[in-house]
Amino acid sequence: MPPPPIARRALAAAQPLALAAVDVLVAAAVVAAAVLMRPPGAGVAVWVPAALVGTPLAVRRRWPVPVLGAVLAAGAVGLFGGVRPEPVVYAVAYALYPVALRSARAGAWALAVAVAGVVGPGLVDAAVADLPVHPVDDPHSESFSATPASATAFCVVVLGGSWALARVLAARRRHADQFARSLTARAVAEERLRIARDVHDVVGHNLSLIATRAAVATHLGTGRDDALRTIEEVSRTALADVRLVLDGVRDDDPPSITNLDRLVEQTRAAGVEVTVERGDLSAVPAAVVASAYRIVQEALTNVRRHAPSSRCRVTVAVAGGALAVAVVDDGAGCAPRPAGRPGHGLLGMRERVALHGGTLSAGPLADGGFAVRATLPVPA
Repeated sequence: MPPPPIARRALAAAQPLALAAVDVLVAAAVVAAAVLMRPPGAGVAVWVPAALVGTPLAVRRRWPVPVLGAVLAAGAVGLFGGVRPEPVVYAVAYALYPVALRSARAGAWALAVAVAGVVGPGLVDAAVADLPVHPVDDPHSESFSATPASATAFCVVVLGGSWALARVLAARRRHADQFARSLTARAVAEERLRIARDVHDVVGHNLSLIATRAAVATHLGTGRDDALRTIEEVSRTALADVRLVLDGVRDDDPPSITNLDRLVEQTRAAGVEVTVERGDLSAVPAAVVASAYRIVQEALTNVRRHAPSSRCRVTVAVAGGALAVAVVDDGAGCAPRPAGRPGHGLLGMRERVALHGGTLSAGPLADGGFAVRATLPVPA
């Protein structure tokens, strides 16, 4: 369960402080390591560069490039004075990380400068007899003066590891950002598709009503006033539905099977006798109900378009953990159904059913008529 918004804001505000505290602790640890590992007899000559190597690390996130330069300069002085290479290398690697994290090109240059800034003074320290000023008494300990090859390899491995870790993290962040953008683009495309589908359903349904009423009035020569009133009412309803879809209100108040009566009355007004069987849908999620509503709407549109003056039965009920929808007409006086490629209405119904992992069957019946049956699983 994700944290509440107040907790998320508190965590976001505390994160920079926590990271700054970590940097301060690391800076103190580097200074302490450089001082504790100093050669015997070394005094302020080692303490000062040790402090200068570690202290800038406390603000490395704020000024990464200047901090890296300051640490490199202090580290070179410290190596000449007798500071052990381990704390210097770790300090430079810690300062190198934010620079490499921000830019691949700047990180590559920073890595080259860091290696040169540590290995160069170390090799000079090994080549000049009087350096370091305070040599290490233990001949078996690793240092540029005692073991230049292993000390150089140690520096390259540590600094290269810091750079590689930063670049890997930068790549992961970049990929995560690209993935988030792709998800956003996909969500926008899917929402546009849903809006287009709903606009098609609303406009197709209501234009079918208008065309049917106008055709009946023209053919019979009577009832023109009633037809005009119906056309006006349907037109206003269509405009309201389109505005509802385009304004995004549909998500807050989606189409519901409770509005089925309006669809039935509009279909009856077109001369189709409709009977309805409806079960209890209170436990069905709103998204499933909205899809069922659109399927019934499109099926009734097809009934008016292809089977005028017929009888139709609409069934909407929950059975076996699924919402079953059926719209069956008897095909009396029906116009022939177009063969071949299915229309946009049937494709829209298939897409809605597939969205919920359901099934859809639509086709002519053996004894005449046409049936649309859909099953939409209801999550437990």
